[in-house]
Formats: sequence, structure tokens, C-alpha cells
Amino acid sequence: MSYVETITQEGSSDFIPVADRIAVFDNDGTLWPEQPIPNQLQYVLDYIKENYAAQPEWVKIPALKAAYEGDFAAIKKSGMAGLMQMLNAASTSMTETAYTASIEAWLAKTRDAKFDKPYQEVVYLPMVQLLEYLRENEFKTFIVSGGGADFMRPWTEKAYGIPPYHVIGSYGEASYEVLDGKTVITKTAGEIYVDDKAGKPVAIHRFIGKVPVICGGNSDGDQAMMQYTSGSKYKSLCLILHHTDSIREFAYDTVTVSGHLETALIEAEEKNWLVVDMEKDFKKIFAFE
Repeated sequence: MSYVETITQEGSSDFIPVADRIAVFDNDGTLWPEQPIPNQLQYVLDYIKENYAAQPEWVKIPALKAAYEGDFAAIKKSGMAGLMQMLNAASTSMTETAYTASIEAWLAKTRDAKFDKPYQEVVYLPMVQLLEYLRENEFKTFIVSGGGADFMRPWTEKAYGIPPYHVIGSYGEASYEVLDGKTVITKTAGEIYVDDKAGKPVAIHRFIGKVPVICGGNSDGDQAMMQYTSGSKYKSLCLILHHTDSIREFAYDTVTVSGHLETALIEAEEKNWLVVDMEKDFKKIFAFE
């Protein structure tokens, strides 16, 4: 609040014009949980299990067979190539309308295993409050996440107040055509742009076109966009969410499947980035507590 008051005070040497008040936030582990696995991966696993019987060719692909059987050791062994096969299987040849409907149907029927709540309710209350506070002070708030942009866009406005056109994430190939007089975008197989680590500043450059002044993240995957934000010509603020509460949420940093936090924590001390200890600093983590 002290930072925002300083940069919004006209006449202050640190004043930031409204047009340059850009705030970017990671999603998984920053705005909602990413344990025990990222929610999008859970969607992919559920999709593969539900459609496996209708796709006999999937049996020949080890990663998809492992996903169907819930064999996480085999999934991990398949590496990034296997993950790409899984992601493609759960989206390729689907129109944007069909994919959005699939996400919305999954969210409507699926509940977080630990909290027994719909995923859209399992979001960090203090972070949602922060987003609202920033918008009240004429910031534009963006998501810049390693998660799929198309996966996030159907629900981020309801969960965070961030519209789909302010959601930047990983994305794959797509095609456009006119069928029976209707325009159609279809997700196709191909290379996936992974919006993580060094990919995040590049994506910010491509889709926002301005260096942010506020950046929120929780892992080494967010370190590059924090560095990018710190390089702003304006006074900047970087925030790292450190998962320290094993009772109300999860406690992890260096030993984790998702959200490894190590080098960013070291740089945070060097550059005076704000580190939020969830156990100590969050009075409430979720609205339903």
C-alpha cells in the first residue's frame, strides 16, 4: 500500500502515469494452488481417462497409457515430450468453442481433492484482494502463466476479475476457416510456446508491449519476469509468494513437482523483493476458511 500510495501521488518523483501502471501475476501457485499437481494437468488426466476407450491409437503412446492408468512414475519418465503428447491429446482438433465448453464442464463437476471445493473457489483471498486494490488505483492486471492461455481464459474473470484478453499463457498451434458460413478457430497439433522462465518477459513484450511495474510470482519460473520488472524505468515492486503453510495449504519450495523456489529467493534478498510468508502473513488463505 505504501508503494501504491507513492507512485500514484501526482507530483511525487516516483509518480507513474496511469498508462504505465501494468501489473503481472503468475497463476499456478500465485493466485491458486498448484499442488499436488497443477490443476490443468488434472484436467488433462481426467480428459484422457474419460476419452481413452474411444481413442484406440492412444494405447500405442506410452505417455497417454500412463496418464490413463495414473502411473505418475511413467508420466515423469516420459518427460517434456510426453507432457506435450498429453496436452495435445486433450485439445487437438477441438474448436475454441468446444475446448472452452470442455473446460467449463470440467470445472462445474470437479472439486479440489484437499479442500473439497470447486477449483474456482480455491483461490488465494489476499491475492484477489490485491488485484482489486490495484485496479482501484488504475492498474491494468494481467496473468502471465506457464499454464495454457485457452485453459485459463474461460474462468479468470469470474475468479480474479481478470478478463480473457488480459490472460497470457502457453499456447499451441491453431487454424482458422469458414465452415457453413461460420468462422471457426481449431486447436491443432504442433509446437507449444511455453510461457515460463525466459519465455515470460518475451511474452510480456509480445502481448503487452510495456515493461510491468508490479510482478507477482512464487517460483524460479517467475524469476525472469521479476528481473524484467525490476528493470523498469519506474519504481517497481516484485512479490514472491512463499508456500510455508502445510496445514491451511501446502508447504514447499525446493522439493516439489511444480513451483520450485530457490534462485528467485536468493535474488529476492539481493534486490529487496517482497517475500510473503503464507503461514505468517496470510490471516486467511481462502474465502471459505
